Amino acid sequence: MHFDLIDLRLFLHTVECGNITAGAQRSHLSLPAASARIRAMESSLGIPLLERNRRGVQPTAAGQALVNHARQIGQQVERLQFDLAQYAQGLQGQVRLLCNTSSLTEYLPEQVADFLASHPGIDVDIQELPSLRIVHALSQGVADLGIVSNAVPTDHLQTLAFRDDPLMLIMAPEHPLARVEQPDFIQTLSHGYVGLAANSALALHVEEQALHQGRRMLVRVRAEGFDGVIRMVARGAGLGIVPLAAVRRWQGVLPLRSVALREPWADRRLLLCSRDFSALPGQAQALLAALRAPE
Repeated sequence: MHFDLIDLRLFLHTVECGNITAGAQRSHLSLPAASARIRAMESSLGIPLLERNRRGVQPTAAGQALVNHARQIGQQVERLQFDLAQYAQGLQGQVRLLCNTSSLTEYLPEQVADFLASHPGIDVDIQELPSLRIVHALSQGVADLGIVSNAVPTDHLQTLAFRDDPLMLIMAPEHPLARVEQPDFIQTLSHGYVGLAANSALALHVEEQALHQGRRMLVRVRAEGFDGVIRMVARGAGLGIVPLAAVRRWQGVLPLRSVALREPWADRRLLLCSRDFSALPGQAQALLAALRAPE
């Protein structure tokens, strides 16, 4: 069976009009072309689809079944064309975005808010996850876009640069390590920390690095968000590890010493990633363009 949309529309028009001539006219086909198409449909199936008489044509039982299916297909094609047109223009739909702690806290709030304000028909479902879990989720098609650290392998995904995001060790000026010019991460593990929430993607990442050293971080207290960590560290509660962007917000406001961590895992860059950027639906393409816009 080899039917195309032109065949189905022609058959519907012919049955609705009651004759092939009128059906051909409604389908913008010549009478010989229309007759040839209908004969080819019947030949393909091996059964007649129309009963021909002097008053015109009527569908056979098989022809009526084809009419019913052709109408359903026509309606589905119309919905498909409408939906895809909307998506192509980025006018409606939902985008699922997976991101790590730093991107969610430091960069996305203003960008996503501006995007939503300019695209009232699009919703954004944001979920915070560790970078490695984001890579796995995107590989399985669970989300449209992700923002991850370059510390994780992204071999099966396409990536684009998003932000430089180095991690900084912070402490109060009177902390014992404040006298050390460039402390190593392993040196800090003998001191107490102000940590992020235990389910935070960055907390999981940093505490995993301590385990790689055969140590556990001494987390004295946990704070919600980078600002909470910074404020508690500045008051002497312990050490903290936060992105450079968060430190810069508090420079000159709180007494704080910050040092760039030298370990490779701390020299981070954030990457936008997807299984295939070119295959993203319209609403996801629109969000991607907004996230890549200059700051």
